[in-house]
Amino acid sequence: MLTFLAWPAAVVTGLSLGLLGSGGSIIIIPVLLYLCGLGEKEAIGSALLIVGCISSIGAIAYIRKKLVYWDALLWFGLPGMAGTYVGAWLATWMSGLLQLSLFALIMLIASIFMLRKPALPQQSTDTLQPKRPWYQLILGGFSVGIITGTVGVGGGFLIVPALLFLARFKMQNAVATSMVIITCNALTGFYKYTEVFHQHGLHFNWTLITIITILGIIGSLFGSKLAMKIPQQKLRQIFGIFLIVMGAYMLIRSILQMHLLG
Repeated sequence: MLTFLAWPAAVVTGLSLGLLGSGGSIIIIPVLLYLCGLGEKEAIGSALLIVGCISSIGAIAYIRKKLVYWDALLWFGLPGMAGTYVGAWLATWMSGLLQLSLFALIMLIASIFMLRKPALPQQSTDTLQPKRPWYQLILGGFSVGIITGTVGVGGGFLIVPALLFLARFKMQNAVATSMVIITCNALTGFYKYTEVFHQHGLHFNWTLITIITILGIIGSLFGSKLAMKIPQQKLRQIFGIFLIVMGAYMLIRSILQMHLLG
């Protein structure tokens, strides 16, 4: 069921991805849960496909502008895909409420990154200058992937800061590269999540997924255009406050539900 409020929320999901290179799953999972009435695992699995598709369209726009640093896919993207596969496998053994509680915690952590100001000077060249050993960056990509597969987030709120502070990307390049990595991680997680659905006897609502994806793509295309004109730090601060409110609400609600069931 797609309620009236879910329509603009789906567009905002795409806007967030296009503007900030992150935040898609953090918006779309509450939409699927509270506005569309899906269960926890259904919402997480569906969000992976929706965000993967939306990110892929947004990534194409950034690729055309030649803002993507392809080297980053080697040390962050590929390990992230492997981690996503592992995370989706771990999700098989978790209850939906536990996944939702972890998701809420991730939202609160994400708010810290969004409210934090980039303090390091950013490079203006086309070469990577990582400030950490390669193995740390690979481990970071793998860890983000596990989070993606376990709780259904694209991981952009972790990828963008990593590219800003560790590899010293410009904000536009970090967002653009994040979109490509999110696409790879989310679609890998969705592929593995089809097994989770099969084991739990769940089914995807393809009509709902298609409608939200189309609306999100429209928002993403607008977002990628606005990204060049709107101050990114202001947007990050607003989004960070939203994450605190929504994350706290979801965490409290999940804890109360687990208490009632226990």
